[in-house]
Amino acid sequence: MRGQPPPTTDRQPLSAEDLFEDAYRSSGTAVLGYALRRSASREDALDVVAETFATAWRRRTDMPADPQEARPWLFGIARLCLANAARSTHRASRLGERLADSFAGAAIPDPSAIHEHRTEQQRVSEAVGQLSPEDQELVSLIAWEGLTPAQAATALGLSPGTARVRLHRARTRLRAELSTLTHVQEADRDH
Repeated sequence: MRGQPPPTTDRQPLSAEDLFEDAYRSSGTAVLGYALRRSASREDALDVVAETFATAWRRRTDMPADPQEARPWLFGIARLCLANAARSTHRASRLGERLADSFAGAAIPDPSAIHEHRTEQQRVSEAVGQLSPEDQELVSLIAWEGLTPAQAATALGLSPGTARVRLHRARTRLRAELSTLTHVQEADRDH
């Protein structure tokens, strides 16, 4: 027939993204079953499946085009993810044991000291809460996140000089607020 293109017998090869999608659809349940049978919990198995397909996505250009070959390839990745998860669990367990051993000989803290520490934390939290949100962010980046004033300036989109001036003013307000809170608490205690 005239005007119609000749029939083609060759299919266009699938892209790596299409191969990944096909493998996910055809093997996702099987990989989940594989992980469930080898994991300590459902959550662990779901983490393994997520890591398996994240790895497969990163390596999608290496994925076999044949679905019959892609499935064992995915199981191989899942096996390595399971091994990594087991090693992580083992390391965490050993760390927990070492921490427990280190605390076993530690003295039990005095309850009054714990109360004083909590009271101090509450005072600081209240004082910081009286600062403007911008000053709270600046102080927390430096005090709790360990940034230098210049690094905090970068994080906040400020010049280093502006950040230093704001930090100086915020610290002054914070000291004044802490002093006020201390006097109020002392007055409350005396009554």
